[in-house]
Formats: sequence, structure tokens, C-alpha cells
Amino acid sequence: MSHEMTPAEVAKHVRTYVVVFIALAALTVITVAVSYVHLSIFWAVVIAMIVASVKGTLVAAFFMHLISERVAIYATLVLSAIFFIMLMMIPVFAHSGNVVVNGP
Repeated sequence: MSHEMTPAEVAKHVRTYVVVFIALAALTVITVAVSYVHLSIFWAVVIAMIVASVKGTLVAAFFMHLISERVAIYATLVLSAIFFIMLMMIPVFAHSGNVVVNGP
């Protein structure tokens, strides 16, 4: 099914991609700026994960076109995010002593 785009539609898509690019560039600058601030490791990781999550969401939503996909795609994305968060919490709990990790 072929769909010819009008120049106005093309301009709208280009504008969206430029805005997303500027947002990604700004978030990269924020990431670098935060690395120069003397924070505890916990807060540095929390801020880095928040910025990385926002950047990943922008890329997935606009460049991978997930913003216009069906509910099944979103369900898969949410499930992946849940597993990712669970995996990120393993070192936090292991470091805090709440989880016993037996070595070989």
C-alpha cells in the first residue's frame, strides 16, 4: 500500500525529528554536566538512569516508530522495562546486604 506524502507532512516529520535530536543533544549535555558535579554514587547512578531512560524512550518512540504502534508493542516494552528494573535492583540489594550472594 503506497502512500504519497505531501510536502506539509514531510515538513512535519522533519520538524519532529529535529526536535527529538535537539532533546537528545540536550540530555547528552546534561549527562556530561552531571558527571562533573560531585554526587554520591547512588545519586549519580539514579540521575544517569533517569536521563538514559528518557533518551531511550525518545529513540524508541520516534526513531523506531513505537509511538504509533499497537497495544501489544507497548505491553512488550513495559514488560521489558520491568525486567530491566529488576535486573538493575540486583546489585543495589546485593550491595545493601539484603540479598545473600554465595560465591563458588
